[in-house]
Amino acid sequence: MLCCMNILIATLILYQLLLLSIGWWASRRTSDHEDFYLGGRKLGATVAALSASASSSSAWSLLGVSGAAYAWGLPAIWLIPSTLLGFFINWYWVAPRMWQQSRVHNALTLTEFLAGPRGDPARKTIMRIGATVILFSFTFYVAAQFQAAGHTFASAFNMDPAMAIVLGAAIVLAYVMLGGFWAASITDSLQGLLMAISAVILPLIALIAIGGPGVLLASLDVDGISTIRLWTRQDSLAAGIGFVIGLAGIGLGYPGQPHVVNRFMAMEDNKAIPTARLIAIGWAVIIYTGMVVLGWCGRILVSALGDGEQVLFALATLLLPSILAGIMVSAILSAIMSTADSQLLVAASSVSHDLRDGKTPTRESLKLSRWVVLFIGIAAITLAIFSPEAIFSRVLFAWQALAAAFGPLLIITLWRGPVQPNWRIAAMSSGFVLTVILNWATDTPGDIAERYIPMLVALGLAWRGSIKVR
Repeated sequence: MLCCMNILIATLILYQLLLLSIGWWASRRTSDHEDFYLGGRKLGATVAALSASASSSSAWSLLGVSGAAYAWGLPAIWLIPSTLLGFFINWYWVAPRMWQQSRVHNALTLTEFLAGPRGDPARKTIMRIGATVILFSFTFYVAAQFQAAGHTFASAFNMDPAMAIVLGAAIVLAYVMLGGFWAASITDSLQGLLMAISAVILPLIALIAIGGPGVLLASLDVDGISTIRLWTRQDSLAAGIGFVIGLAGIGLGYPGQPHVVNRFMAMEDNKAIPTARLIAIGWAVIIYTGMVVLGWCGRILVSALGDGEQVLFALATLLLPSILAGIMVSAILSAIMSTADSQLLVAASSVSHDLRDGKTPTRESLKLSRWVVLFIGIAAITLAIFSPEAIFSRVLFAWQALAAAFGPLLIITLWRGPVQPNWRIAAMSSGFVLTVILNWATDTPGDIAERYIPMLVALGLAWRGSIKVR
């Protein structure tokens, strides 16, 4: 047992050293704020696709989705088309338009793009609102990632959870502060590959361990309950439809995620988008299908598991040799880090670039960005330790707040053209505030009210204020 633990520890240490090495390498390619925020707009198809995918697919994708499949059973299947919907919207519709228009406006951040050119009467207000939304949402989002890292280290090494959270967070903070966007993009690509490999190998081994697909399908068919409840966890057809539509709202939130959209802005050539699109969508199919199947297998193999969000780690240690289990644990940490690093960068850009309207001198901007990364990291660590919450729900709240604040306005801007100043402010503010209110006040199947009402209100306001490009 001690030998197995030593192998696991060694595997993790080597992996973390590799990430720090990438951060040091990237620091030598980061000379100004455009490098720090967008990698000099030089991302290729593979790095853009994998880094955008990995950064959008946080610990929620590995721990949350597998945990939902473990807890829900068959209804978790709706998570697959829901998330794929977002990948299709982003890569087929948003990416080519965002690549072109962000260059026309010379925008370094999503907020700056939506705020309009210098001299626009709404620019300063939009920049401040956007920065506030990002800082608020990403503090919760990054806290969920650090909390997941803490669970992983605590489970693997029997560590104190608080110490485990600090340890996982320290690695992320170190390589982001060193290398900025280059470090985040390269490490996200590496981590995206590791996540995909894990999402193929472990579910296949688990499927073989339970006796094959036939046994799995039989386990999902629960006797004595209605078809509606079997497929949706709801007791009526109307509630079941609401559950499915509510989950689809997760996919509709992809265009509003600043840490994903900035990869489209950073691509070197729009001719690479079709290749990147195939890579990203293929990656998503592998990840979400694999995690749903894994959660279902876990219902058979570890039926007494108290916390469903630990099913991946439980099956990795149960079914794999120590060195492979270490790689799987590294995959969990990859999902955590690949999202947290990108979000910390976006939060840094919100303060050092957006709040100062892009006027900060280069050296001062880089220094301020690194301080912001550290500050947000400490705030997220504090939240993760003293206010723990289920990863699934915390991530979806932050995701939806960003989606409603930025997504509708971005869609209308890319589709119809500029939105008048006051309507831009109203759309962004209403989307965010309504999401926060409805998160506290309502509990509907699939959280349909929280997913759709803020986005529809914001979309209507942006549409009303839009100026059709002729």
